[in-house]
Amino acid sequence: MIMGDFCALSPAQRKRMLGKFHDMSESGGSILLDVYSLAMFDQRKETANYELNLLDGFWSPEKYYGFLNTFKYDKEKVVLDRFVLIEPSRTRTIYNWLQCFSTESIEREFLECGFIINEVYSDVAGSTLEREATEFAIVASKR
Repeated sequence: MIMGDFCALSPAQRKRMLGKFHDMSESGGSILLDVYSLAMFDQRKETANYELNLLDGFWSPEKYYGFLNTFKYDKEKVVLDRFVLIEPSRTRTIYNWLQCFSTESIEREFLECGFIINEVYSDVAGSTLEREATEFAIVASKR
C-alpha cells in the first residue's frame, strides 16, 4: 500500500485495514507501506488558492474553476486539502485528509493490531531514513 493511501484513512478505517492485513498474513509475512511524516506536516501551510483548471486540469477534461483551501489540525497532525470544483454542469467538493505520523505513532498503531515494525526507510525503494523526509516507508510483520 503505497503513495500515502494509508494516510487518507480515518483511525477506525486504518485499524480495520490492519486487522484485515493481520488476518490475511501468514506468520513471518511482511507489509510495506509509506506514510506522510511530521516533517511534511510542518512544511505544509494553511492556504487559499483559486485557479482556472486547478492542478493543470487534473479534475476534469472540461474547463472548470478550482478553489483549494488547506487546513492544518495541529493536535491530530492532520492536513485537509478541500477542493471546490465548479464546472459548467456541476459543482463538487472533494476532501483530501492526510494523517501525518512519527515513527513512534505509526509503530503504536501497528502494535495495537498485532504487527511489529521491522524496517523504516525514507521511501518504498529502501533509501536510508532522512530526518527531514516528507514521507517514510515501513516494513512490518505479524507478531
